[in-house]
Amino acid sequence: MSHSVQLEDRIQDGQVTAKAAKIGLALALVGLGGAAALGSAEGDHWRLFFHAYLAAFSWALAICIGGLMFVIIQHLVNAHWSVTVRRIAEYTTNAMPWMGVLALPFLYPILTHHGAEEFGGLLWPWLHPHGDHQALIEHKSAWLNRDFFLIRLVAYFVLWSAIAKYFLKRSLEQDVAPEGDYAPTMRAKKMSAPMVIVMALTLSFAAFDLLMSLAPEWFSTIFGVYFFAGGFRSIMAWIIICALFLRRNRVADRSIHVEHYHDLGKFMFAFIIFWAYIAFSQFMLIWYANIPEETGWFGIRRTEAWMPATWFLVLGNFFIPFLGVISRHVKRNTKLLGFWACYMLFIEWVDMTWLVMPQLDHGATFSVGIINILALVGVAGFLIFAVARAAGNRPLVPLRDPLLAQSLAFKNS
Repeated sequence: MSHSVQLEDRIQDGQVTAKAAKIGLALALVGLGGAAALGSAEGDHWRLFFHAYLAAFSWALAICIGGLMFVIIQHLVNAHWSVTVRRIAEYTTNAMPWMGVLALPFLYPILTHHGAEEFGGLLWPWLHPHGDHQALIEHKSAWLNRDFFLIRLVAYFVLWSAIAKYFLKRSLEQDVAPEGDYAPTMRAKKMSAPMVIVMALTLSFAAFDLLMSLAPEWFSTIFGVYFFAGGFRSIMAWIIICALFLRRNRVADRSIHVEHYHDLGKFMFAFIIFWAYIAFSQFMLIWYANIPEETGWFGIRRTEAWMPATWFLVLGNFFIPFLGVISRHVKRNTKLLGFWACYMLFIEWVDMTWLVMPQLDHGATFSVGIINILALVGVAGFLIFAVARAAGNRPLVPLRDPLLAQSLAFKNS
């Protein structure tokens, strides 16, 4: 295939990305500053702040990990439809070092002994085990201990950042490669198969560490897949929103056309169903086995305070978007698809909040408020800033990818 593909639109604009970075940074300062201020005013040793912050952080991390999996899988299967939208995911994954920066506040609940007199301390209860499940938690101490946890946390972000940098570097090298030289793309494709395995393991372990260990007595072998399903669905929504933002600013508005939006919508719809399948499988197996250590996790989410949120998640995370996105017309209408993409990012945050916040007081109260909203705004703003910084004035569409012509000419059947 020849490299001589003529793009008919602007595929880079440093002013647009700089504007997005400024907006994102402003949101980050206001949101995180406000959440921290409210957290310092609370009399519970920052516990509410850290739980709200963990939910927002996990939401952004799911997007970045979903983006990295998307990039790797597109190379693995030699997909041509996604070439023009893949660069958005590549820049998103290169926010991973900044996500490592966002993880630094967790050093306080990990390293401090403040709050040890309360069950759960500030965030992760296995840091100060005592109570009914102390013996069970001690059996997991080979994995759930402070030093090993810190080593794993650093290793995750170093590894993910290196993988993201590798695939973006190969993609950018292809942009300036000589005519007929596909070596950068071929190196990325060869690396994609082992990286799928690496990502499957690390994202599962990270989900266990950051979220599942909030209830260290709980067992679920499917939780990593649950986290992946939400993340992959979220990156589809994120790419749609970013592409529409570029379209509004007349950037890559022809390279990314309705056929690409249609396929992104189909992927998002598929993972709406996949998330529901995994969520139901997890619940059904635990309900059927009826083991106290497992059912207790769902029990605190079925209290009087949290049952409305649980039903909202069931309806809002599956039935409502299923009916909303199933139509072909919706997937090909950018305004409707944009609405559902925003909705899916919101519901992913609701899901992360549902995973985290009931652990604050074991479901006794519905503890979601303004501090949660501010934490989300702050983390979302920081993610926007990081992605815009990664993009800079670089091309927003791969210029010389060997499958670019097929992607531009792609049509759904």
